[in-house]
Amino acid sequence: MLLTAAGSASAGERYAVVVTGASGGAQYAQQYDTWRTSLVTILHESWNYPDDHVFVLGEKESDGVAQATRDNVRRVLGDVRARATKDDVVLVMLIGHGTVADRDEAKFNLVGPDLSAAEWAELLRPIQGRLVFVDTASGSFPFLERLSGRGRVVITANDTAAQQFETVFPGFFIKAFEDDSADLDKNGKVSLWEAFVYASDNVRRSFETKGLLATERALLDDNGDSVGREADAAGPDSVLAQTTYMQPDKPIVETGDVELTRLLRRRAQLEADLEELRARKPAMTAEEYESALEKILLEIAQIDRRVRSKS
Repeated sequence: MLLTAAGSASAGERYAVVVTGASGGAQYAQQYDTWRTSLVTILHESWNYPDDHVFVLGEKESDGVAQATRDNVRRVLGDVRARATKDDVVLVMLIGHGTVADRDEAKFNLVGPDLSAAEWAELLRPIQGRLVFVDTASGSFPFLERLSGRGRVVITANDTAAQQFETVFPGFFIKAFEDDSADLDKNGKVSLWEAFVYASDNVRRSFETKGLLATERALLDDNGDSVGREADAAGPDSVLAQTTYMQPDKPIVETGDVELTRLLRRRAQLEADLEELRARKPAMTAEEYESALEKILLEIAQIDRRVRSKS
């Protein structure tokens, strides 16, 4: 029964919007389709996302895939906006090409007229819940500045608007959710921060293997300051990303025993509190951390004894 208590008791539904835009050629189209299919397969088959929680748009319309036009993006985000609540997590992931005329005119290439970073920001602003926005395209950096906000995790494949070369980040980011080595804290699931670190490390190695100077440096912002940080750099970002998972929590089993169910729900919340505390550790004094850790672990131990007494 204790195994069913993993994760946050307050966690809600998970939604995902996966978009591959205009490819500009058969080589890119095949790669984008492969990445998109891999992610959607993980969502459905590994994490059991219901069909109506995953929205997929691509260059060409096919079974389960709507065409990635401006109107369809607006329609899909409108559907998510109507359904998502404050306890839900919403992933929006863009795979493809981006263009930057200037800092205020960054766009993600769709089929037909594009949407600018400012337009994406406007469409996403009303969505409740925790937004995870991942722009893996070239020229994605300005999206970080536009989409950054409190309670959001924003990831871009590069750290400057001048970087408009084809990116390799998306492949490694998706692979992180299937590679046990990406699970740094060994808790059985990969957080957004762990996926970001895994992908960033593999991007760097990819350039080194080819003997090339790395021109692709991913950024993550999760404190709403529109700055972001690289995986191997110091900075205030990562606390929210370390405790955000696209993998849904295992549900609490309704035992029929009201007291037991309450205990399991409280334990689940304490597990979530423990993850958040560990993420905040670098910003705390040793005394503060040890005191908070002891309090959480003590209550978990007390709950475990009471649960065992009911077995």
